[in-house]
Amino acid sequence: MTDFARRLLVAGLNAILLTLACTHAHGQQVVRIGVSAPLTGLNAANGKDIENGVRLAVEEANAQAIRLDGQAVRFELATGDDQSDPRIGVQVAQKLVDDGVAAVIGYYNSGVALPAGPVFARVGIPVIHPAATNPAITQQGLGTVFRIIPDDAQNSGNAGRFVVKVMKAHRIAVMDDRTAFGHGAVDEFKKAVVAAGGKIVIAEYASDKAVEFSAQLTNIRAANADVLFFAGLDNQAALVTKRMRELGMRTQFVGSGGIADSIFLKIAGPAAEGAMAWEYGRPRDSLPQGRAFLQKFRKRFGSDSLSYAPFAYDATWVVILAMKSAGSAKPANYVPAVRATQYEGVTGTIAFDGDGELRNPASTLYQVKGGRWQALTTIAAE
Repeated sequence: MTDFARRLLVAGLNAILLTLACTHAHGQQVVRIGVSAPLTGLNAANGKDIENGVRLAVEEANAQAIRLDGQAVRFELATGDDQSDPRIGVQVAQKLVDDGVAAVIGYYNSGVALPAGPVFARVGIPVIHPAATNPAITQQGLGTVFRIIPDDAQNSGNAGRFVVKVMKAHRIAVMDDRTAFGHGAVDEFKKAVVAAGGKIVIAEYASDKAVEFSAQLTNIRAANADVLFFAGLDNQAALVTKRMRELGMRTQFVGSGGIADSIFLKIAGPAAEGAMAWEYGRPRDSLPQGRAFLQKFRKRFGSDSLSYAPFAYDATWVVILAMKSAGSAKPANYVPAVRATQYEGVTGTIAFDGDGELRNPASTLYQVKGGRWQALTTIAAE
């Protein structure tokens, strides 16, 4: 087979697969919505949180008996476990394409999202991001990538400005987990600190699988840092906080997004008291539909949501409503409706700019008081 013939065959197969994303069974159109997230390993709880947010939206949509171009539709989940591994994430992306999904809700890890995005873009399948926040994700020029959560420039930028201007910290330390998310969040934090006239006195890092941080924290203590900004995942953030307490450090812990959850509280225990973290969006219980979402999520799954289920839920509804508006589940037909989204979701108002980023994002600073995360302040984009 010649190279040209092979490429022609692949293009034809991809076209067939996109059509299969809208298969028909007994007069009912079946539309598959893909989910890629870590469902095993250290990040499995957050991955399951994303999957459950999508599942709740799909179940509600099916209960509404939605029709596309006059035909009944049933939405189905096609879930892939990317294990927070970029290599596996690309394999999962290709499998979702092969399974004929019409849209994808993912990712949890920026480092997985970046290489996986082009796999979907090549066949025109949109990806709506509920958790991955590295700014580079929407800067690849793919045209089919959208994010309904503030990126690191917004969230970590707010953290950097706040530490300098409001907390009046003079000696600031940073630490990250060397992932695309952690490294990117610290970079945005550092930019904001310097722009606000602050000073970074020490920068440390660990791998995303580390469980011991004594060396890094001893260096930070020796640097006499007022504040430590940690960009990483909730379980590691909790271990860092515990070790800070064991070392007798008085440095204020400030975390990046995805830390202000029950996992952090459980692992950190009493050491969590006083810890701070910047989270994406406004407090859910302060929004018109937020409190209702939290209640129905708890009723459906028997536990509280973590950070990302509300965003995954909204991302799914953005896709479904775009399909409904276009009267079609074919990406070429409904993606323009995604770009034109104006939706009041459980996380707030959702609309996209030309790059697929959320317009008017906001982030909220939380602190552990009495063993619970409490919102201190919310800052919207300028």
